[in-house]
Amino acid sequence: MLLLGIDIGTSSVKVSIVDASLQKVLAAAQYPDAESPIIALQPGWAEQSPEMWWEHAQHAIRLCHQTAAYNPADIAAIGIAYQMHGLVLVDQHQQVLRNSIIWCDSRAVAIGDKAFEAIGPERCLSHLLNSPGNFTASKLAWVKANEPEIYSKIDKIMLPGDFIAMKLTGEVTTSVSALSEGVFFDFKTNSISEDVINYFGFDEALFPVIREVFSPHGNLLSSVAQKLSLKPGIPVTYKSGDQPNNALSLNVLNPGEVAATAGTSGVIYGVTDQLGYDQQSRVNTFAHVNYTEQQKRLGVLLCINGVGSMYRWLKQVFGPDESYLQMNAGAAGAPLGSDGLRVLPFGNGAERMLNNKIVGAHFHNIDLNIHGRNHVVRAVQEGIAFAFRYGLDIMRENGMNPTIIRAGKNNLFLSELFTQSFVNITGVPVELYKNDGSVGAALGAGIGAQIFSSPKQAFEHMHPVQLVQPSTQHLEPAYQEWKALLEKQLTN
Repeated sequence: MLLLGIDIGTSSVKVSIVDASLQKVLAAAQYPDAESPIIALQPGWAEQSPEMWWEHAQHAIRLCHQTAAYNPADIAAIGIAYQMHGLVLVDQHQQVLRNSIIWCDSRAVAIGDKAFEAIGPERCLSHLLNSPGNFTASKLAWVKANEPEIYSKIDKIMLPGDFIAMKLTGEVTTSVSALSEGVFFDFKTNSISEDVINYFGFDEALFPVIREVFSPHGNLLSSVAQKLSLKPGIPVTYKSGDQPNNALSLNVLNPGEVAATAGTSGVIYGVTDQLGYDQQSRVNTFAHVNYTEQQKRLGVLLCINGVGSMYRWLKQVFGPDESYLQMNAGAAGAPLGSDGLRVLPFGNGAERMLNNKIVGAHFHNIDLNIHGRNHVVRAVQEGIAFAFRYGLDIMRENGMNPTIIRAGKNNLFLSELFTQSFVNITGVPVELYKNDGSVGAALGAGIGAQIFSSPKQAFEHMHPVQLVQPSTQHLEPAYQEWKALLEKQLTN
């Protein structure tokens, strides 16, 4: 019995076909090869076309089929992971009304801050566990205020994964996890927040029907099945934002377990059973994939927007003809601490852990007689590791004290230099796994379709490929210098 997982990322769409009995990947594909564009009509804005995601998902599924490694007729369930916090709007004919305002768009910061004060900081934090900040609810309020013609045509609002499920099945559903990441959900009343919809003037009819993450979200339309060489009626049985899904794919489901990723954004995601919150909303708490009213499982999320974006920019400017592997190898030849070169990697919009400030990316202490390309690459990797440490210290303030962190051996965690820098400066060992968001989505579909009797069964064949322990290399002095530069920038 086979499972199909789709991961709607910012850069590309990934698809995996997984044999449920062995939890083995039979085929995987990514589309496109080059990174998908982000539309920035103004500074701080970031949009993508939902129809582009759908086209890319179809291409990736067909690429998997072309491997001839399996029979598409054996696919029994579909799971979807997606970039979090995006806003998708459709009319009564399920036609997209505008580009999606995606996760790293900063236009709604002031709207969210105003709502936070109007509703009341204590009420927001105790009921929503977050400030409305720059999340989906505030983005919808921006559309309502600035594009009233579009707003008047909205039939349903969705997160990106809800949209892909709609294209597959014709049904529009959502989940508590999705509503919480949009800051639409009241954890005290266990319902859509009356405070949010009343303050912004939203009609509750705009929200899709709510279903559990691991449950049927519709069945594959015959017309779509024919286009994708799949069986009609296959159920979509799992939908999750990319970071809860990354945690699922690393079997991070219970209180105290922690996952990390260093892709387009950098994230540390820890699971708790407490309805807690950060007073400044620098880290954010959402319903995890296995959250229920009876057994609360919440994900505390630290997000650094500029991680992969910073490294991608670095490659485009300093190493367009080199692979990331070659860049990593060169950086390892530069000395610890990069001979004093310091990098603040915050050039991709407002940073929540920095109180939604747009700090920008900065290079400090460049010495033209000392620093070369390898210094720059190493300084960027160290700067990203320092940003993780800064964020982890905020999480520690809020009671999250990991003794080990699980991460997929991909993106920046492919770099031994970065991984060791991350471990040394945080002081926390890292277990590395061969994991992938699309594989996690496939396994999630198996859980939702009850092909697995429990999440434990879904991960019984998963084992770490590497354990990285702190070494004797001391980065603390360099970190303290980096932190002072950041705090100076924050006061400007």
